[in-house]
Amino acid sequence: MKTLMSMRRALEDRRIFGAILDGESWAAWRVLLIAAMGEELTEAEREIFRDLTGRDREPLERCEELWCIIGRRGGKTRAVAVLAAYLAALVDWSDVLAPGERAVIPIMSASLWQAQKSRQYLSGIFADVPALARLKTGETSDTINLSTRVDIECRPASFRTIRGGTAVAIIADEAAFWRSDDSANPDKEILDGARPMLATTGGLLAVISSPYARRGEVYATFKRDFGPKGDPKILVAKAPSRTMNPSLPASVVDRAYARDAATASAEYGAEFRSDVETFISREVVESCVTAGIFERPPQPSVRYIGFVDPSGGSADDMALAIAHREGERHKETIILDCVRVVRPPFSPDAVAHEFAETLRSYRVSNVTGDRYGGEWPRERLAAHGVRYEVTTRVKSDIYREVLPLINAGRVDLLDHPKLVNQLASLERRTARGGRDSIDHPPGAHDDIANAVAGALVLAATKRRGIKISDETLRQASQPPGWFLGRVN
Repeated sequence: MKTLMSMRRALEDRRIFGAILDGESWAAWRVLLIAAMGEELTEAEREIFRDLTGRDREPLERCEELWCIIGRRGGKTRAVAVLAAYLAALVDWSDVLAPGERAVIPIMSASLWQAQKSRQYLSGIFADVPALARLKTGETSDTINLSTRVDIECRPASFRTIRGGTAVAIIADEAAFWRSDDSANPDKEILDGARPMLATTGGLLAVISSPYARRGEVYATFKRDFGPKGDPKILVAKAPSRTMNPSLPASVVDRAYARDAATASAEYGAEFRSDVETFISREVVESCVTAGIFERPPQPSVRYIGFVDPSGGSADDMALAIAHREGERHKETIILDCVRVVRPPFSPDAVAHEFAETLRSYRVSNVTGDRYGGEWPRERLAAHGVRYEVTTRVKSDIYREVLPLINAGRVDLLDHPKLVNQLASLERRTARGGRDSIDHPPGAHDDIANAVAGALVLAATKRRGIKISDETLRQASQPPGWFLGRVN
């Protein structure tokens, strides 16, 4: 690689990036970008660098990885758009590319919406800077093609699509909030899959994110590499929102702290949350799975229980779970027999018909669910011959009740990877009043976990029928007080 212009010069030149990261409000970001490129800082800039990284001096050689743990509205997306434009347009990578080969700079975001915001920033840079506009040879909804043989791609983060190709840089946007029903650790899997793309180019991996819980790759890297004892090739910066963006009104941050200090300290203070913990370990959930059993057929002598997690058909999955219990009292096992999941978009009436058919095959005429969707689940299922009963338990209580069953190994789960991932991703949050709530992480789902947990809890707590012996029938005419039956 050959640098055509230093990062400092590009940031100072108003014909390049000087008008994009201009003024004192962007001073901290300019320091990080200059240092990450291995350039020397002034003494005044070095003071800012110490506050951000916990290190006395800049690395003086280009970093392999840059991790910026910054509060919300701290200017992260705009700053890394400048970084991507610099690496794509002002660095010559031809010596590390084969003849005819094109390189890529993927900007991976937590969602499609966030990916589009990154592309908007980049489109603005290449439209407003004449020197860079001349390099653009094409643009689509997610890609900017340059004559430098580099394509900048803005896409949602996925471990399936990141493999393959040659990258001269990789930017991971809001990595602490990457979620996937197909993986319990999507951030680790995606980054592990991405790093080999940089192996032949020596390109930069840049990770920017607000902090979240004390787990995942963002937290692990902060603990390992922040400060003077960290890997000198890995630069980790951490700062509150207003340190990186002094133009953010203090009143906005103050009101956020007044509403919820724990949330605001993460959102704006860049502190990892201490009030969010993993609810149940993945190892415990997996120990309850019978490998290779994906569904159990209905048996004539078994009493089944159904629980449904409704959806309106446009955003969330709609899930159904059917379970039963086996064994003697106090030695019972709760068996998960069937899971049905329909992904949106779908017709609610068509799904109600499908679920009703499945329930009837297990001889279930009453199904339980929550209040989501108002009357439509009750009305549509009733139209197909199934009575919908609203649970008296809130979701957090269902998860609390299923936890001891799973921990004790009293449940037998199906081999369903999404179910395992959703259960293992559940979080316990402690509110200011001290009461815990259990729910999925931000941006994730728990539709399957909720339906299955509801079915397991109902199967464990439903009273069995009363068996009356011949001796009991003979004694039925005795005075009040005689034992009339035995509950099994």
